[in-house]
Amino acid sequence: MTSELTHRTAAAVAPAAAAWLAEHEHDLISLRRDLHAHPELGRQEHRTTGVVEEQLLAAGLSPQRFPDVPGLWCDIGPGVDSGAPVIMLRADLDALPLPDVKDVAYRSTVPGVAHACGHDVHTTVTLGAGLALAAYARAHPLPGTVRLLFQPAEETMPGGALDVIDAGVLKPVTAAITMHCDPALDAGTIGLRSGPITSAADAVEITLAGPGGHTSRPQNTVDLVYALARLAVDLPAALSRRVDPRSALSLVWGVVQAGTVANAIPRTGKLRGTIRTLSRETWEAAPELVELLAEQLVAPYGAQIAVDYVRGVPPVVNHTDVVDAFAAVVDAVFGHEAATSVAQSLGGEDFGWYLTHVPGGLARLGTRTPGGPTYDLHQGSFDVDERAIGVGVRFLSAAAGELLDRYADPARTEGLVT
Repeated sequence: MTSELTHRTAAAVAPAAAAWLAEHEHDLISLRRDLHAHPELGRQEHRTTGVVEEQLLAAGLSPQRFPDVPGLWCDIGPGVDSGAPVIMLRADLDALPLPDVKDVAYRSTVPGVAHACGHDVHTTVTLGAGLALAAYARAHPLPGTVRLLFQPAEETMPGGALDVIDAGVLKPVTAAITMHCDPALDAGTIGLRSGPITSAADAVEITLAGPGGHTSRPQNTVDLVYALARLAVDLPAALSRRVDPRSALSLVWGVVQAGTVANAIPRTGKLRGTIRTLSRETWEAAPELVELLAEQLVAPYGAQIAVDYVRGVPPVVNHTDVVDAFAAVVDAVFGHEAATSVAQSLGGEDFGWYLTHVPGGLARLGTRTPGGPTYDLHQGSFDVDERAIGVGVRFLSAAAGELLDRYADPARTEGLVT
């Protein structure tokens, strides 16, 4: 990987973003706390969209809302019709259906809903990077367009990335980049990885049905709970023997549901869980294999079965040359020690859908206070060291500038296309 910024724009944007942050970082922290206190679930992010839109309009920009779902996009630079490269910076807006258990002034005011995955930080960082770039571009023409994307429903299946793609927002984009909070990394550090960085993630719901009956006479009916229990245990085991172990296929149940009375065999039962794999090939084959094995495992017990397999997200596969640009930015802006290599995660990210169409990359934003506790993602106690916001703004704005330069340079274009 290269260790220096190779072009004019990125080298100029980095100090400009730092100067902009010196004046506006406190405002960004206040904005993040406002978003944290008012979380919204997927495809309900109307207030959040309005807050972002208000900030962009105040900066003299022209945000465009999606027609059918919350969220918006906004272009900075000469425009997508100029023929110059377009670099998309993506943020996700939605929160999770979890209670916020922190004792802080900005604790969620919405019962049972919390920003437990850091999307409030992602939104704030992307907005800050966009505003810093817009301030720079007022005096210095950009060699292309930066498209800010604030998408809904990253946490749902199917996710909001598909709404964005269906709306045509990705069509003019040359490359797409994003950041995701990482509570295992200290604030001030950026996690990088070429190739796959997240896993594929799908959802499956399996329903069994039978006539029901008395628990004293299971032979006269379908012992549905027994069949459901066998399926819950045997299906993950069977999958492990039907796919390459290197694909790390994982089926984990989150819901096992059947019956309400101790002495009555129920008529229906249900399993709900997630399927994750590191392999794109295994992900593509998983729906058919899961349905086949589930039917075979249930057949001896006589239960009727219905498998509802919901395709979630493919792996996020970082483009090598985009990560090379990331590394150059980290080295130049923060110093080599700020970059750290990260392993592929079994977490899913619908940013992966964008990278099936254009090259790009996801970086990990360290959010842990050095020496402090680790607040894991998807827990109601999750919080961040807010110094990470400034780090993210400086990184994303400089990365956008570096990629604009590289894609605008014909001598480098060949290595950057998929």
